[in-house]
Amino acid sequence: QVQLVESGGGLVQAGGSLRLSCVTSLRTFSRYAMGWFRQAPGKEREFVAAITWGGANTYYADSVKGRFTISRDNAKYTVYLQMNGLKPEDTAVYYCAADPLLPTLLRSWSDVDYWGKGTLVTVSS
Repeated sequence: QVQLVESGGGLVQAGGSLRLSCVTSLRTFSRYAMGWFRQAPGKEREFVAAITWGGANTYYADSVKGRFTISRDNAKYTVYLQMNGLKPEDTAVYYCAADPLLPTLLRSWSDVDYWGKGTLVTVSS
């Protein structure tokens, strides 16, 4: 059974930083595009960032561009999300996702192969 386990969430003041990690059990990890999504209370899940198989290309939601950085370490089966300049509106549960096809992460979230259970990020003002 494939597992994606997020960590690194917590409570931080506005302007602060957090680094999320997602460790997977995917032995073909290097063949999967990886993404981060988030869901705030009472809102729909939204795309945050994605990265291609080898890490050469990254994609970001406009709301986080310039503040968040997605990266991956294929040797460790891990994807990261470095979050700087956090704002109260970044408060949400952050989910890791994996799919062989990048377009699925970018446009067809309901078809994503694997999801983690999420980690809570709370940004206080």
